[in-house]
Amino acid sequence: MTDSIRILIVDDHHIVRQGLAALLKTVPGFAVAAEASDGEQAVELYRKHRPDVTLMDLRLPKLNGVAALSRIREEFPNARVIVLTTFDGDEDIYRAMQAGARGYLLKGMDLSELTEAIRTVHAGKSRIPSRVAEKLAERMGTSSLTARELEVLQLIVAGRSNKDIGAALFISEATVKTHVNSLLSKLGVEDRTQAATTALQRGIVHLD
Repeated sequence: MTDSIRILIVDDHHIVRQGLAALLKTVPGFAVAAEASDGEQAVELYRKHRPDVTLMDLRLPKLNGVAALSRIREEFPNARVIVLTTFDGDEDIYRAMQAGARGYLLKGMDLSELTEAIRTVHAGKSRIPSRVAEKLAERMGTSSLTARELEVLQLIVAGRSNKDIGAALFISEATVKTHVNSLLSKLGVEDRTQAATTALQRGIVHLD
């Protein structure tokens, strides 16, 4: 069928890829063009197959989902990518949409929701569930952390003291305190523990 919607599946879990491929192959008008297990392979297979729609996980080896998505969109501005992930933190959503995702779905949705999203995105529209859209709206209404504040926050999540953070970033302890106070204010939290919890919940920082 030459008019099938050709789909690239990108996920580092073999069983997830197999399951998605098996499901999508049962849908009339859908064809699985290729499957990738990491971000670099996703870019290579996109170049090779030029799929109509790509389903992209966020947590990928070699090149994460947002980076792979950005690279694909740089070469192919009209690429239609749906992020398919377990992560619903507002920062994850924001980064994916900033990179050019046309849709954002959480794993666990049923087949009808997935097929509808694929058809919607293939038609050139966006598909974002209301719960995801609400979190994106919340993120758009908050102040962005600077690159340095993000570095400090990552080290706070890692359990480092202000002294350790200063040594790691080659800045004074007083400067670290200034960054900590600023990021606490932006995150709307009162202390470092709350900052670490919020950072993980919102997807600003991920534990490896």
